[in-house]
Amino acid sequence: MTYTIQGKTHVFEIVVGCEIHAQIASNSKLFSRSSTAFGSEPNSQVSLVDCALPGMLPTINEKCVEQAIKTGLGINAKINLISIFDRKNYFYPDLPQGYQISQFSDPIVGEGKVEISLENGDKKTVRIERIHLEQDAGKSVHDQHPQFSLIDLNRSGIALMEIVSKPDMNSPFEASEYVKTIRSILRSLETCDGDMEKGNLRCDANVSVRKVGDMKLGTRCEIKNLNSMRNIARAIEYEAKRQVDIIENGGAVDQETRLFDALNGETRTMRSKEDAMDYRYFPDPDLPKLVLSQEFVDNIKKTLPELPQAKKERYIRELKISEYDAGVLTADEQIAYYFEQLITKHEAKLSTTWLTVELFGRMNKLSIKFEDLKVSASNLCGLLDLIVSGEISGKIAKDVLDIMIETGENAQKIVEDKGLKQVSDSGALEKIIDEVIKNNQENFEKLKAGDQKLLGFFVGQIMKATNSQANPKLVNEILRKKI
Repeated sequence: MTYTIQGKTHVFEIVVGCEIHAQIASNSKLFSRSSTAFGSEPNSQVSLVDCALPGMLPTINEKCVEQAIKTGLGINAKINLISIFDRKNYFYPDLPQGYQISQFSDPIVGEGKVEISLENGDKKTVRIERIHLEQDAGKSVHDQHPQFSLIDLNRSGIALMEIVSKPDMNSPFEASEYVKTIRSILRSLETCDGDMEKGNLRCDANVSVRKVGDMKLGTRCEIKNLNSMRNIARAIEYEAKRQVDIIENGGAVDQETRLFDALNGETRTMRSKEDAMDYRYFPDPDLPKLVLSQEFVDNIKKTLPELPQAKKERYIRELKISEYDAGVLTADEQIAYYFEQLITKHEAKLSTTWLTVELFGRMNKLSIKFEDLKVSASNLCGLLDLIVSGEISGKIAKDVLDIMIETGENAQKIVEDKGLKQVSDSGALEKIIDEVIKNNQENFEKLKAGDQKLLGFFVGQIMKATNSQANPKLVNEILRKKI
């Protein structure tokens, strides 16, 4: 189904392209040895190069180059064996050089593509125009002093990959799904941790609208620094409707850079949009061409792990998992690793249910992030051991899982401490069942006469009498014999 916006007189479609800024996973910056650790004291990780003292020369970080190549290979892109670093000239207080070292005409990674899943289950290919390496700027802090803005250069010089898509997306959902897909790939490759809260992955969305049927692209506006999947979708939806209203009222959309106000759910003007010529790009005279050998690229290719899409297809094909569940399990490398620990011992269906339904359901309800989860894969495996062996029932297992999430204790200890072990003593169960039958003699006679609906009633009464600790299979066997 095509996503459209109904104006006063015309129907419009959205066209979106995304620029993802991904902080490269490396211990030091792109052109200096300064640390990239998060949360350090302001201006404590700044070298002479980072603060642009005269005479300081940049030296490329080989690890960052490797990470960019690995990312390019992960999105099926062309790796350019010769690339050039350029100076992108603009002036901000937190940009001490007065320019940013980036790549313009000759980036390290050329065209690639990724496949995303649409809401109706269809697939769509989003083309990627390029990935280029660049250094980050510092940070301006405006809320620490009543009269002055303060500058923190800890981020200055940190290595970024800018992943630029073609304008191939046509809805807020597609754009957020694209960013989610890219983040999943980066995490699998371990080239970026994808942490949007820390600013390690940010998205700029270029949004335009055009009347359905028109081939010419409309005037685009760039929404800067979107920091969550939800805000990506919200910002695009608001901006598209804003542009439709302008056009339908006889106005023209101005090309500009905008910010998204997450509290009010609206975009607002930041500055008029610059074009490439405004940045006055030219090759950086302090950096030679970056020349790679094919052997260097091929050796990196040999180290690539199984990527999320391939893993998803394997789960569907080999483990017979539904496409939806496979998508959930492969959306994050940590989750996939957790799941694979479970299936080393237990069947895929049981593992999937207890991970995606029971565990994730509780985490969502309690707003627990996966990285903060106290239940290790080995501990969840231990809970499944107790279910499979018949030591506890499924209902008791859910209660045990609640305690595990809160305390982090292993399932066996919880079961022993709280006396939750399943009753599988046939003699003891038969006495309880006889007592339940005695107290419900009239209903039991109806059950014996063929009213099978009452079987569930009796099982429920027996489970209630045993605090849900009776072995359900054994209960059914004994009860059927008495019928």
